Amino acid sequence: QVELVESGGGLAQAGGSLRLSCAASRTIFSINGMGWYRQAPGKQRESVASISSGGTTIYADSVKGRFIVSRNNAKIALYLQMNSLKPEDTAVYYCQIRTDTGFSTRDYWGQGTQVTVSS
Repeated sequence: QVELVESGGGLAQAGGSLRLSCAASRTIFSINGMGWYRQAPGKQRESVASISSGGTTIYADSVKGRFIVSRNNAKIALYLQMNSLKPEDTAVYYCQIRTDTGFSTRDYWGQGTQVTVSS
């Protein structure tokens, strides 16, 4: 069973930075896209940033210019550099890896890591 292990969350002050990491416990084949999602209390989970197998990135408007998503294909790892943090960035952050064999797709999810930004 593949697990995605996240690290790097914690407490930061507004204007500060945090870097999230996500690594797969074993090899995953047919990876299509990777991404970060977040869920704040009382809100639905939302996409924060994604990166395709070709390196194309997409960001939510709320984090554009502040967050940077990157990946290491050899290590099957995903990263999220979060700068200029705001209190509204407070949420549980989840990494996601999507596979596509051409016949079916599957999503793997991390366990979530808490990010809290104080004002």
